[in-house]
Amino acid sequence: MAMVFSAEQVACVCEVLLQSGRMESLTGFLRTLPPSSSSCLGGLESVLKARAAVAFHLGRFSDLYALLEGFPFSNRSHPLLQQLWLRAHYLEAECQRGRPLGAVGKYRVRRKFPLPRTIWDGEETSYCFKEKSRSVLREWYYHKPYPSPREKRALAAATGLTPTQVSNWFKNRRQRDRATHRTTGEQEGCGPLIGSNRTPGAAYPSDNDLSSPGTPSPPFSCPQPPPLSHMGGGQL
Repeated sequence: MAMVFSAEQVACVCEVLLQSGRMESLTGFLRTLPPSSSSCLGGLESVLKARAAVAFHLGRFSDLYALLEGFPFSNRSHPLLQQLWLRAHYLEAECQRGRPLGAVGKYRVRRKFPLPRTIWDGEETSYCFKEKSRSVLREWYYHKPYPSPREKRALAAATGLTPTQVSNWFKNRRQRDRATHRTTGEQEGCGPLIGSNRTPGAAYPSDNDLSSPGTPSPPFSCPQPPPLSHMGGGQL
């Protein structure tokens, strides 16, 4: 069967469907391509990127990994493909463990399955802060767990981090402490701990976020791959 579109036209259709998030249409379009076109289309980055997105959409993660590791993609494709790589590994880990991954779990997955060179520009990404920076943040946290925006900027300058990193560190630390306090309170049959580092007037987690005592947790089911339009970063 002769190809209806040229290779460039096929690549253009793949880009348009991928950008618009029309995954069902993209899946159907790729299936209409004749087998004889594989050799001439295989080297087109837009087509390979579309095939990777479809593999993620269908939950065929082994096919996704093979595609991502088998072609040196350009920098412009890295953000989307890195998201596909990480999200697929997160989903597999969640299904294996039977529960959603937290920040630590995702960090371990990233360490176990680093980005392949084909979709990585070589820039090192640090997910851990140096001990000196953590010490500064911890000391401030014990003094004031809710720093103001101005104080966050000062802490960023003192630690070499960005204000966003500082803000996220305080947010995550408060969440961990609240989880620890809830667990301790449930075990001892008491309410929130007295003397905790809670700023006056700051709200505790909503009652809707807490399960009633003795209420079994709903069974965890493996989540479906999220729509590509929800994978962050605006348009793909």
